[in-house]
Amino acid sequence: MKTGRKGGAPDPGTPWDEIAPGLWMGGHHWADAAGQRRPVVVGAEFDLVVSLFSAAGHGPAPGVPHRIVPVPDGPLDAGQLAAVQEAARAVAAAVGSGRTVLVRCRSGYNRSGLVVAQALVELGAGAAEAVRRVRAGRSPWALHNGLFVEYLDVGLDVARLLVSLEALDSS
Repeated sequence: MKTGRKGGAPDPGTPWDEIAPGLWMGGHHWADAAGQRRPVVVGAEFDLVVSLFSAAGHGPAPGVPHRIVPVPDGPLDAGQLAAVQEAARAVAAAVGSGRTVLVRCRSGYNRSGLVVAQALVELGAGAAEAVRRVRAGRSPWALHNGLFVEYLDVGLDVARLLVSLEALDSS
């Protein structure tokens, strides 16, 4: 299987996976059974698509609500953490009202995992349970960015405060 990202993480074996009823997680590429890298193009399969990374030609179809929330797969600043929280709340609200939601990033492991896990927290799961469900539903590679797991463990509100304080110290 080809690796799709730095650090040796393989491309996922599916375009997207259901993590909880109505809550799906995916990326922009996947590897088919022969190990060939394929683009993921979203049509109208979902009621809402949230993209933490976006690329032209990957959908969704016209008319499908699409929230683009660009965040890096690395340390996040307070504004980026707030954007993750806002996206997770929107995802949780949509799923809670019976809508189907796809949260995606480049590979469908870290950034999408952070938002999906936080949405699960918003829906009542504990952080450790949310991380477990993301990894069980998507891949053991999901949330391999340990910093994102730390954000979830301390809570995104606390993480935002700590990041803000660090920014003040360095200025």
